Amino acid sequence: MQKNIYHNYQCKDLNKETIGEEVLLSGWVERIRDHGGVLFLDLRDNTDTVQIVSNDDSLFKGLAKESVIRVKGTVRARDESTYNLNISTGEIEVLVTELDVLGKSRHELPFEIAQSKNTKEDVRLKYRYLDMRNKKVKDNILLRAEVLHYLRNKMYDMGFTEVQTPILTASSPEGARDFVVPSRLFPGKFYALPQAPQIYKELLMVGGLEKYFQIAPCFRDEDARADRTLEFYQLDLEMSFVEEDEILEVGEEIFYDTFSHFSNKKVSPRPFRRIAYNDAMEMYGTDKPDLRNPLVIQDASEVLKNTKFGPFRKSTIKVIVVDGIGSNSNSWFNEIVEYASSIGMPGIGYVTLLEDGSLKGPIDKFLTDEERQELIAKFNMKKDSVMFFIANRAKKTAQKYAGQIRTELGRKCGMIDPDKLELCIINDFPMFELDSSTGKYEFCHNPFSLPHGGLKDYDTKKPEDIYAFQYDFVCNGNEMASGAIRNHDLDSLARGFEIVGYSREEVEERFKSIFTAFQYGCPPHGGMAPGIDRIIMLIQDEPNLREVQAFPTSASGQDQMMGSPSVLTPAQMEELHLMIRKDEEDE
Repeated sequence: MQKNIYHNYQCKDLNKETIGEEVLLSGWVERIRDHGGVLFLDLRDNTDTVQIVSNDDSLFKGLAKESVIRVKGTVRARDESTYNLNISTGEIEVLVTELDVLGKSRHELPFEIAQSKNTKEDVRLKYRYLDMRNKKVKDNILLRAEVLHYLRNKMYDMGFTEVQTPILTASSPEGARDFVVPSRLFPGKFYALPQAPQIYKELLMVGGLEKYFQIAPCFRDEDARADRTLEFYQLDLEMSFVEEDEILEVGEEIFYDTFSHFSNKKVSPRPFRRIAYNDAMEMYGTDKPDLRNPLVIQDASEVLKNTKFGPFRKSTIKVIVVDGIGSNSNSWFNEIVEYASSIGMPGIGYVTLLEDGSLKGPIDKFLTDEERQELIAKFNMKKDSVMFFIANRAKKTAQKYAGQIRTELGRKCGMIDPDKLELCIINDFPMFELDSSTGKYEFCHNPFSLPHGGLKDYDTKKPEDIYAFQYDFVCNGNEMASGAIRNHDLDSLARGFEIVGYSREEVEERFKSIFTAFQYGCPPHGGMAPGIDRIIMLIQDEPNLREVQAFPTSASGQDQMMGSPSVLTPAQMEELHLMIRKDEEDE
């Protein structure tokens, strides 16, 4: 084997056992210090950092931080008083005899590498190659590689076959906007980047693969947020001849084993708690509940059905009882009122149960004695308990606001254990939901899902009463995976799309591949897609997905490092048969 001319050791390999060894190291200059004739340099490579020492100042002359260097020297013990126990090499140093500059850093650094996490995100992403020299950022990238390796091995061990599906595909109405790619060879026609490999994985089931998976890139042209970027990755899987419970058991094994292997946090035991969608909305105000929060939303609409209080009349009234906070300061409660206002609520009422059994608070004067006693008894109020009221004429809005207030109360009261990964499964989603602004039905979840009663449901039930074999895995308030048993009956599938406004002819044209393939014999099948980025985000306690991706776009969707999105040249535009339409106000 040819001898490596850049190193015979890496920093992590140096310790007391290597004292006296002549070593060759290569890496980056992290720091230079002059201690009155003795020069110190911290050399960082991919594994760790080691202190380099020289009595010859000419060796370090003109050397800039973050330059790439190669050094030769001898390992020696540090004086015990100078040990640096923050690094694995902190008990030794290298007395350098030769130093070569392999790559000179020619510019002033836009930020200090060690403090890059304190720099504005847009600057960090513009210089991402510098940012990833920071140990924390690099560790995220290295962990990602380990997680992907682990997941691939697990899927192979479970009998799944890895298949890569196309990146250039056809546009389909799956919820989010597609990213489209103009075709040079077919003027006026466009490819689309996949929002998910939904159709392909169903076709793989028709093809008889039975258990498929891939680490799939997904693209959605929608506004970025903390838990979603324009491009993300999921562990896409599909299985034939299965029922919902079998897929959920596979998901439970994937999540439990992965989190237990890579995280020091306590992971909720298998089987995970299963909560029907309607129950989740009633108890937690969201289909992504954080079960570390013990607070539960309850309904007081029946108790207060005859209320004289205007804002509560003809409304859905939700209450949240929090024990032991009645003596909190007025400013504490004012912060809750301000939070309610910030999320769009017109106000929030509350009452406290006093020692003598009476209630005190802004809402108390609007309650009758009978209502007071029934609220205390039904919702198990204790001395010093506070009951918060959330009301709205629209049930869904009342649920949503109550869910946000529940989360804020859990946070302010310190109820959310940061050392837990609490998983659950939300299932039995409605097939459709009514858009109050348009009066039209939309798919609540995946449009390719199987209704509980199949085609019969469309013949005998109202759209809002149809439920499907759909499910989400949720952890600490984050949607971690989404899946369903698929609808492999073409008549039933078409009827579902007709309810949301597509004619059968449109559906057959849009999904020609499925409507053709399913006519050659399609097995019952279903699947799910755990989010890779979100798994790593929770393991690492990162605030958003961008922290666990190597080269993410900014929150606005721009990549300032690569300069995208960018303007095409006139020649490129012509070749792609494109032109930019200018609105009058732009002229």
